[in-house]
Amino acid sequence: AQILSKGELQVSDKERQTQLEQMFRDIATIVADKCVNPETKRPYTVILIERAMKDIHYSVKPHKSTKQQALEVIKRLKETMQIERAHMRLRFILPVKEGKKLKERLKPLIKVIESEDFHEQLEIVCLIDPGCFREIDELVRSETKGKGTLEVLSLKDVEEGDEKLE
Repeated sequence: AQILSKGELQVSDKERQTQLEQMFRDIATIVADKCVNPETKRPYTVILIERAMKDIHYSVKPHKSTKQQALEVIKRLKETMQIERAHMRLRFILPVKEGKKLKERLKPLIKVIESEDFHEQLEIVCLIDPGCFREIDELVRSETKGKGTLEVLSLKDVEEGDEKLE
Protein backbone atom coordinates (compact mmCIF):
# COMPACT_ATOMS: atom_id res chain seq x y z
CA ALA A 1 0.00 0.00 0.00
CA GLN A 2 2.94 2.32 0.76
CA ILE A 3 4.32 2.17 -2.80
CA LEU A 4 0.93 2.76 -4.36
CA SER A 5 0.21 5.90 -2.36
CA LYS A 6 3.70 7.25 -3.09
CA GLY A 7 3.44 6.40 -6.82
CA GLU A 8 0.08 8.18 -7.03
CA LEU A 9 1.58 11.27 -5.41
CA GLN A 10 4.44 11.50 -7.90
CA VAL A 11 2.04 11.34 -10.84
CA SER A 12 -0.15 14.12 -9.50
CA ASP A 13 2.92 16.24 -8.69
CA LYS A 14 4.12 15.80 -12.25
CA GLU A 15 0.64 16.51 -13.57
CA ARG A 16 0.37 19.62 -11.41
CA GLN A 17 3.76 20.79 -12.66
CA THR A 18 2.67 20.29 -16.28
CA GLN A 19 -0.59 22.11 -15.59
CA LEU A 20 1.24 25.08 -14.01
CA GLU A 21 3.68 25.25 -16.92
CA GLN A 22 0.73 25.25 -19.33
CA MET A 23 -0.97 28.05 -17.36
CA PHE A 24 2.30 30.02 -17.30
CA ARG A 25 2.48 29.74 -21.09
CA ASP A 26 -1.22 30.66 -21.46
CA ILE A 27 -0.77 33.77 -19.30
CA ALA A 28 2.28 34.82 -21.33
CA THR A 29 0.27 34.29 -24.53
CA ILE A 30 -2.59 36.49 -23.29
CA VAL A 31 -0.13 39.21 -22.27
CA ALA A 32 1.65 39.05 -25.63
CA ASP A 33 -1.73 39.22 -27.39
CA LYS A 34 -3.02 42.22 -25.49
CA CYS A 35 0.13 44.31 -25.24
CA VAL A 36 2.60 46.25 -27.30
CA ASN A 37 5.86 48.04 -26.73
CA PRO A 38 4.58 51.64 -26.50
CA GLU A 39 7.70 52.99 -28.21
CA THR A 40 7.57 50.78 -31.29
CA LYS A 41 3.86 49.85 -31.14
CA ARG A 42 4.97 46.33 -31.93
CA PRO A 43 3.78 43.26 -30.06
CA TYR A 44 6.11 41.30 -27.84
CA THR A 45 6.74 37.62 -28.53
CA VAL A 46 5.38 35.03 -26.11
CA ILE A 47 8.94 33.83 -25.42
CA LEU A 48 10.03 37.34 -24.45
CA ILE A 49 7.03 37.71 -22.10
CA GLU A 50 7.76 34.29 -20.56
CA ARG A 51 11.34 35.37 -19.93
CA ALA A 52 10.15 38.65 -18.37
CA MET A 53 7.71 36.73 -16.15
CA LYS A 54 10.57 34.53 -14.96
CA ASP A 55 12.67 37.63 -14.28
CA ILE A 56 10.00 39.03 -11.95
CA HIS A 57 9.63 35.54 -10.42
CA TYR A 58 5.95 35.37 -11.29
CA SER A 59 4.32 32.28 -9.85
CA VAL A 60 1.11 30.93 -11.29
CA LYS A 61 -1.94 30.75 -9.04
CA PRO A 62 -3.70 27.53 -10.07
CA HIS A 63 -7.10 28.65 -8.75
CA LYS A 64 -7.23 32.00 -10.55
CA SER A 65 -8.21 32.43 -14.20
CA THR A 66 -5.36 32.95 -16.65
CA LYS A 67 -7.06 36.15 -17.83
CA GLN A 68 -7.05 37.66 -14.32
CA GLN A 69 -3.43 36.65 -13.87
CA ALA A 70 -2.46 38.13 -17.23
CA LEU A 71 -3.79 41.52 -16.08
CA GLU A 72 -1.75 41.15 -12.89
CA VAL A 73 1.35 40.27 -14.91
CA ILE A 74 0.88 43.34 -17.14
CA LYS A 75 0.77 45.56 -14.04
CA ARG A 76 3.93 43.98 -12.63
CA LEU A 77 5.81 44.04 -15.94
CA LYS A 78 5.15 47.77 -16.32
CA GLU A 79 7.54 48.29 -13.42
CA THR A 80 10.42 46.60 -15.23
CA MET A 81 9.83 47.08 -18.95
CA GLN A 82 8.13 49.21 -21.62
CA ILE A 83 4.76 47.51 -21.98
CA GLU A 84 1.26 48.79 -22.52
CA ARG A 85 -2.15 47.42 -23.38
CA ALA A 86 -2.70 47.64 -27.12
CA HIS A 87 -5.52 49.94 -28.13
CA MET A 88 -8.81 48.80 -29.53
CA ARG A 89 -10.04 50.52 -32.68
CA LEU A 90 -13.77 51.24 -32.70
CA ARG A 91 -16.31 52.74 -35.05
CA PHE A 92 -19.39 54.42 -33.65
CA ILE A 93 -22.38 55.30 -35.77
CA LEU A 94 -24.67 57.53 -33.75
CA PRO A 95 -27.94 59.29 -34.51
CA VAL A 96 -27.22 63.02 -34.91
CA LYS A 97 -29.62 64.07 -32.17
CA GLU A 98 -27.92 62.03 -29.43
CA GLY A 99 -24.54 61.98 -31.16
CA LYS A 100 -23.33 65.43 -30.13
CA LYS A 101 -24.28 65.00 -26.48
CA LEU A 102 -22.94 61.47 -26.37
CA LYS A 103 -19.62 62.50 -27.90
CA GLU A 104 -18.96 64.78 -24.93
CA ARG A 105 -19.56 61.89 -22.54
CA LEU A 106 -17.37 59.53 -24.57
CA LYS A 107 -14.47 61.97 -24.91
CA PRO A 108 -12.75 61.14 -21.60
CA LEU A 109 -12.84 57.42 -22.50
CA ILE A 110 -11.33 57.84 -25.97
CA LYS A 111 -7.56 57.90 -26.47
CA VAL A 112 -7.43 59.11 -30.08
CA ILE A 113 -10.16 60.16 -32.51
CA GLU A 114 -8.95 59.09 -35.95
CA SER A 115 -11.81 60.37 -38.04
CA GLU A 116 -15.17 61.96 -37.65
CA ASP A 117 -17.93 62.14 -40.22
CA PHE A 118 -21.15 64.00 -39.84
CA HIS A 119 -23.89 63.36 -42.39
CA GLU A 120 -27.27 61.85 -41.56
CA GLN A 121 -25.46 60.44 -38.55
CA LEU A 122 -22.27 60.88 -36.61
CA GLU A 123 -19.53 58.39 -37.44
CA ILE A 124 -16.41 58.30 -35.30
CA VAL A 125 -13.41 56.00 -35.66
CA CYS A 126 -11.23 56.04 -32.57
CA LEU A 127 -8.76 54.19 -30.38
CA ILE A 128 -9.60 53.27 -26.82
CA ASP A 129 -8.03 51.39 -23.98
CA PRO A 130 -9.67 47.92 -23.99
CA GLY A 131 -10.43 48.40 -20.30
CA CYS A 132 -12.97 51.11 -21.21
CA PHE A 133 -14.87 49.03 -23.76
CA ARG A 134 -17.72 47.87 -21.53
CA GLU A 135 -18.37 51.37 -20.22
CA ILE A 136 -18.41 52.82 -23.75
CA ASP A 137 -20.66 50.05 -25.02
CA GLU A 138 -23.17 50.67 -22.23
CA LEU A 139 -23.09 54.45 -22.77
CA VAL A 140 -23.81 54.08 -26.49
CA ARG A 141 -26.61 51.61 -25.86
CA SER A 142 -28.38 53.55 -23.14
CA GLU A 143 -27.98 57.02 -24.67
CA THR A 144 -29.13 56.09 -28.18
CA LYS A 145 -31.83 53.65 -27.02
CA GLY A 146 -30.25 51.00 -29.23
CA LYS A 147 -30.16 53.19 -32.38
CA GLY A 148 -26.41 53.73 -32.23
CA THR A 149 -23.96 51.08 -33.32
CA LEU A 150 -20.53 50.27 -32.03
CA GLU A 151 -18.19 48.12 -34.06
CA VAL A 152 -14.77 46.78 -33.09
CA LEU A 153 -12.46 47.30 -36.06
CA SER A 154 -9.34 45.83 -34.53
CA LEU A 155 -8.06 44.83 -31.16
CA LYS A 156 -4.48 45.90 -31.54
CA ASP A 157 -2.75 48.83 -33.09
CA VAL A 158 0.01 46.71 -34.51
CA GLU A 159 2.30 48.65 -36.82
CA GLU A 160 1.69 47.97 -40.50
CA GLY A 161 4.20 45.65 -42.08
CA ASP A 162 4.62 43.62 -38.93
CA GLU A 163 4.57 39.94 -39.80
CA LYS A 164 2.20 38.26 -37.40
CA LEU A 165 2.41 34.51 -37.22
CA GLU A 166 -0.91 33.02 -36.26
